[in-house]
Amino acid sequence: METLVAVVVVAFLLFTINHSHCFNHHRRSQLQRNSLCAELIQPSGYPCTEHTVETKDGYLLGLQRVSSSHGGGDKNAKPTGPPVLLQHGLFMAGDAWFLNSNEQSLGFILADHGFDVWVGNVRGTHWSHGHTTLSVRDKDFWDWSWQELALYDLAEMINFVYSTTNSKIFFVGHSQGTIMALAAFTQPEIVDMVEAAALLCPISYLGHISSQFVLRLVGMHLDQMLIAMGIHQLNFRSVRIMDSICDDEHMDCSNLLTSITGKNCCFNRSRIDFYFEYEPHPTSSKNLKHLFQMIRKGKFAMYDYGLLGNLKQYGHIQPPTFDVTSISESLPLWMGYGGNDSLADVEDFKHTLDDLKSTPELLYLDSYGHLDFILSMKANEEVYSNIIKFFGSRGSRGMSTSF
Repeated sequence: METLVAVVVVAFLLFTINHSHCFNHHRRSQLQRNSLCAELIQPSGYPCTEHTVETKDGYLLGLQRVSSSHGGGDKNAKPTGPPVLLQHGLFMAGDAWFLNSNEQSLGFILADHGFDVWVGNVRGTHWSHGHTTLSVRDKDFWDWSWQELALYDLAEMINFVYSTTNSKIFFVGHSQGTIMALAAFTQPEIVDMVEAAALLCPISYLGHISSQFVLRLVGMHLDQMLIAMGIHQLNFRSVRIMDSICDDEHMDCSNLLTSITGKNCCFNRSRIDFYFEYEPHPTSSKNLKHLFQMIRKGKFAMYDYGLLGNLKQYGHIQPPTFDVTSISESLPLWMGYGGNDSLADVEDFKHTLDDLKSTPELLYLDSYGHLDFILSMKANEEVYSNIIKFFGSRGSRGMSTSF
């Protein structure tokens, strides 16, 4: 039975990839005309500018800079408050912070509280801009995991914002964005540029993940099958696939999300179709494999290339771990986690806390699932107000902490 399921899933993915060309061509041509600023942020009345960051390995990342809608309508007005970098999770991009109303989306809320908002987009996502030499059709373009996202993408984005603003930055990450952050924060030169960090659904360990859907894929070794079959890009942006799955006759996509992320209490299910206009974004099969390695081994470690590959890559037969205990005690941390989160499990979260030298400020919401922290209609009052007060206690230049 497991073999049959594996064949069906792989066939599904192959169908997605083989039939997504026309849709993706349309999507790419649309995004050539419309940037994230032009498509989602400026229409809501917020000044927004586009920036490009080049990583050390040649990827061109899109960064958006957003300021308050109360700035008199000047599209070129520069924010005066402290910079904050928003880092999205897996299969998402910078649009994730702007998918609800102005009063419910963290990106808009931070801008209206006076922050100089910067929006990160990792390699391979729609709002980033490819590579200096590689095409998205090249196998080598997708030869990365969250390890590179942490040590190249996030490191370069933090450095860019720090250098541009001449100021230490605040950081907010969700899900994979927290994996990237905790790995990056083991590097002292990165921590030196960060004023404080807020982590939503923090992950450094995945040994107790409870999502039965994900655990089944791990048990099927789907990650290894995909790479063995030469599938290096995971891109679910196929009209045929999304339409065939997300309709009343097949499956309500809110139920599909629940089976993966846990029961989300508070996001607006009537906006599911709108969310899927932007999500999901592509990632690499290697990234999926790295995440599955974390689940199988229960370690927060670099990518495992196998015995010989590790010797060549790292000089050791086992991949090095990211030492969470080495994160500076002087870095202020705030962490929000939920009782219904099937991906960032409470037991794994406690493991992270035990490793940290510092004592983060914590917010636990028993009813929240994995997506509620970025899409809940009540997150402004229940989550974001706490983040803004936390940041405000670390520096109040140009921002408001009142609600």
